[in-house]
Amino acid sequence: MVPSKTQIFPAIEKEILSFRPENITQDRRITLQPLIDYIQVKISNQEEVRLNFICTHNSRRSHLSQVWAQTAASYFNFSNVFCYSGGTEATALFPMAAKTLANSGFKVTPLSEGNNPIYSIKYTDNEHPVIGFSKTYEDPFNPQAEFAAILTCNQADGGCPFIAGAEKRIAITFEDPKAFDNTPQQAEKYHERSMQIATELFYVFSQIKK
Repeated sequence: MVPSKTQIFPAIEKEILSFRPENITQDRRITLQPLIDYIQVKISNQEEVRLNFICTHNSRRSHLSQVWAQTAASYFNFSNVFCYSGGTEATALFPMAAKTLANSGFKVTPLSEGNNPIYSIKYTDNEHPVIGFSKTYEDPFNPQAEFAAILTCNQADGGCPFIAGAEKRIAITFEDPKAFDNTPQQAEKYHERSMQIATELFYVFSQIKK
């Protein structure tokens, strides 16, 4: 992968160097291609790229996707990419998802507590942090028009036949690490899913031509 000009935190850089995009299957590449095409058109037209990653509870996969996509955009020096996340309902960013990002080198700082805490998630010292908290996909915090809706779970894909304001709807689903909550495999499986999401999104941005 092309080295980053942005000073990504060293621990995250180490994770990035471990990615093996060559292992992404052909079927999965076909699944990812509509997102590549959407981003490429926007970049070619010098337009802002807004990506809203949507899952049912906006607690695990959608947050991991948002954070890694924003990191990938910065890594490949696309300054006009803005990543968001939302759910069909709001719950909370699951603590293990936040811990998984912290274990990969992100600086995860709680900004508020309560039933739906807010986190600052930084991948570099010199860029805005990703603000992580659970919200619905149409929340005012998220874009209301001119964005791509990326459905990261089958339930949200089936439950959202229409997403107002979305220019493009793209299903890129991931298995839910929630199945391993409160088991000895929890940390391993969350990291495994995070690495899959990260590898695939870095592959996506590596395909974009300036």
